[in-house]
Order: sequence, then structure tokens, then C-alpha cells
Amino acid sequence: MLTKKVLTFVKKVRFSSFFFIFATSVIRRIVYILLFYVLLVSNAAFSRGIKTNNSDTVSVLNQVQHLLSEYDSTLMFPAFELYCQWDTLTIHPYEFGQGSLKDTSVINLVDEYNCGYVPPFCGEISSNFGARKGRPHYGVDINLETGDSVVAAFGGMVRIAKRNKTFGNVVIIRHSNGLETFYAHLSKLKVSANQYVEPGQLIGLGGNTGHSYGSHLHFEVRYKGLPINPNDLISFEKNQLLSNTLVIDSKSFEFSAKIEAKKTNTKSAKSKYYTVRKGDTLYAIAKRHGTTPQKLCKINNIRMSATLRVGMKIKCA
Repeated sequence: MLTKKVLTFVKKVRFSSFFFIFATSVIRRIVYILLFYVLLVSNAAFSRGIKTNNSDTVSVLNQVQHLLSEYDSTLMFPAFELYCQWDTLTIHPYEFGQGSLKDTSVINLVDEYNCGYVPPFCGEISSNFGARKGRPHYGVDINLETGDSVVAAFGGMVRIAKRNKTFGNVVIIRHSNGLETFYAHLSKLKVSANQYVEPGQLIGLGGNTGHSYGSHLHFEVRYKGLPINPNDLISFEKNQLLSNTLVIDSKSFEFSAKIEAKKTNTKSAKSKYYTVRKGDTLYAIAKRHGTTPQKLCKINNIRMSATLRVGMKIKCA
């Protein structure tokens, strides 16, 4: 029980990647020392003729071994201590929300564990991050020809490598610093889920799959599922990083925050209610709100012949 509590505590605390790995290594060594001590005591007791329940000892050892193997499996996934999940089927599985990203974080893009950056493809930007024809565009589009090689921008583990209705053939890589990079509209996939890739390693071929008009690479950078402007960390003109570190705060997600606020306002605006006044009819209410009496009846589950009472709430959209 003590070992389980210690391991659970370590999972919940958000260490930096380096300290997290170091701490888990220390815990493993402590557990192994304790196990070794149990075996020594058990063997000593047996040699002195003291009766011991060997089945109980074996049971404890098996439980501890299972705990360690379970814990080890989480360590193989990059930034698991940050996400606490590894989903190879869902493109957007996270539900952190804007409120969980108020604190400032400094992320290392280059260090002994993050070996650096390689351009996914050296081409011109055809469409940038931001609003595009009234709709949000959460990445940058890089011009290429179908069949051109697309490589991993950073080292990490492939979380998604599959066909998607919107992204077409898409690869999503999670990196040890918590970032995830998206590579969409590929013609062919050259990697599979749970595969580790190095910076510059081939992950697919450029294409025009999914919701796409002309061959290009749609490239996104996300943190905790929320989009970050790739131009905040990469100079696509010089094909290099702007800095070895990236500061993430609430300003990093201003664009997506505005989009979410707009969606919320639109949703609330669509759910308009009208309070019936003396002399109102379905036809008059419908005309006032740009709809038809039939639609009002349908969304309010009433009949055309229904009596409208003063003060009654009618949903108009």
C-alpha cells in the first residue's frame, strides 16, 4: 500500500520532464532495495527454522512487480505527467479549457532531451494562422507537391497516424516538453501510432487529402489541446526556431479564446425567447423574429391552434 501511495503521489505532482524521470528512477531503486531486504529476512528466517508463509511473500512480490510494470508503461509516453492519458484514436481528446492555462510556463524547445528543430517541409506559406474567410485557421499551410517528403519537426512519439475526414491522412506527434505537432492532408503515412521519431525523420508524403484544395501541408502546434501560432516559435522564412525556449501564457491562446467566446455568444443569441404580450399571435411573433409559425410550433412543441397566454415564453430560434 505504501508503494502504491508513493507512486500515485508522484503521478499527480507535475514535475518537469527531467525531474520527473529522475524522481521515478529513485523511487524504483528504493522499492528494489526494500524487496531485496524482504527476501533477505525471509531467507534468514527460513534458515533459522522459523515458519514463514512463502505464498504470502510471493504474492506481495508479484503485486509490487505488477505495480512497477504498470508505472513503467506510463513513463514511455512523452509528457504523460502533464496529460495523464495517451489516446491513439481521438484527434482532440483533451478538455483542459482556457481556464486551466492562466499560469505562465517556459518550455524548452532545445535541450539534452529535445534535440532541436527540423522544418517539416521547406516551402512558402500559402495560408497563415488566424481568421480565414470568416473561419478560424489553427495552423499554417505550407506549399508542396503531392509526394514530397514531410518530416517530424521535433523528436517525440506518434500519437495519431490515420485517416480523418477533415485532416485527411494526419500524423500527430507528442513531444517530451508537452507540445503536440499536427501534419495534415498527407497522401501517404510513413509512421504508425506509438512509434518514436527523431527530428527530421520521414513521417509521410505531402498530399491533398481531407478538406483540402490543392496540395499543401497543414502544420499545427498545440499545448494541452489548444492551438498556438506556429509563428510564435518558428521563423518559416529562415527555417529555424526563434528561440530555444517558448513562453506560454494566456496571451498564447488569445485567438482560440476569442473563437470560443464568439461561439458561446452565438449559441446564446440563437437561443432567444420571447415573452408573449396581450394581443400577440403566432404569425406576429414569427414575422417579428424572421421565422414561420410552423417553425415556432415545432421548436416549442405546440399546435397552430394553441392559445398564447400573456407572460408565456416562446422560443424563437
